[in-house]
Amino acid sequence: MEEPHRRIRAVHSESTITVYQAYTPGIGLPAAREGRFPAAWKRDRMTWIKPSFMWMMYRCGWGTKAGQETVLAVEITRDGFEWALRHSCLSSYVRGVHPDRATWQRQLKRAPARIQWDPERDLHLNPLPYRSLQLGLSGEAVRRYADEWTVAIHDVTPLAREIHALVSGGDLDSAARLLPQERPYPAAADLRTEGASGGPPAVKPFRLV
Repeated sequence: MEEPHRRIRAVHSESTITVYQAYTPGIGLPAAREGRFPAAWKRDRMTWIKPSFMWMMYRCGWGTKAGQETVLAVEITRDGFEWALRHSCLSSYVRGVHPDRATWQRQLKRAPARIQWDPERDLHLNPLPYRSLQLGLSGEAVRRYADEWTVAIHDVTPLAREIHALVSGGDLDSAARLLPQERPYPAAADLRTEGASGGPPAVKPFRLV
């Protein structure tokens, strides 16, 4: 089946969705051990969550990049994830979606979440012709993410290393079998339109471009 150009793909259950982040061991290991982010985790900075495991692998180099040695799978509530989508703004200006650049800039400044679409990656970390979601959280969204939405945090660094070793050894079939089984996220179909909202605290559906 041909993939649409943009789609949220994720491991999800009826009530939760799994997103990925990578941190230093000083942040990642306590977070996985305690199931919550430690005091050293900065709540006043934007944090980016990624439903795509392979995009996380591209970003952190299979957990080898400095400052990203510990890869976390963070299970959060779908209610929280969809709150962020509804209160989001696209990270870049798109003609035809936003009335003008100035309006987009005002929305971006106000929105506690921002949507960015990046090429999905294959096992060699090469870009694929379709895109996956990154969701940036700031302000209220960061606080909600840490204090309300997070259900569990797991250290998946060993999984990343195992898959990387198989890829490096040329055993792509075995590597693929170990990948998290991501599926299209159903809310995207329910709330699908052409852009990102970014208006006042939302009652209207979010818009994906």
